[in-house]
Amino acid sequence: MILVVLGTQELPFTRLLEQVNNLKEKGVIEEEIIVQNGHTPADQFAHLNATPFFSYDEMSELYDQASVIISHGGTGSLITGIKKNKPVIAVARLSQHGEHNDDHQTEIVAQFKETEHIIASDSLEEDIKRAFAGFKPAPYESGQTQIITMIRNYINNI
Repeated sequence: MILVVLGTQELPFTRLLEQVNNLKEKGVIEEEIIVQNGHTPADQFAHLNATPFFSYDEMSELYDQASVIISHGGTGSLITGIKKNKPVIAVARLSQHGEHNDDHQTEIVAQFKETEHIIASDSLEEDIKRAFAGFKPAPYESGQTQIITMIRNYINNI
């Protein structure tokens, strides 16, 4: 099963659902597709099993069951998949398409791609092929300890 995660942003992300639905129609995707579509209308996509929102436990279970995660560029959605050692494909919401207020998700996606935690390119079809070819994300390491150390050092030097 492929899990598609659009998050909770109130602006629609129809572009990603169109791409996923088209790849299912072409036979590139053979698996069942479950979508957390948030505020994005999804009734017009025949190949997508869409639900606006899931509980935390339901989402965690879906992440566990998924062979691949296709996600918007939100940090929570990306990190959840990475921590579960899943191949995560990220597609940033873009302001030029009315999908977000700015393009901060492009920066988030670029950073996670650079550290080899996710797959992201201009071709969702190629990204899916790479995911099923055995992509494994780099292990996730929180920067929390470093941040706490920096704050403590700052406070101690005041």
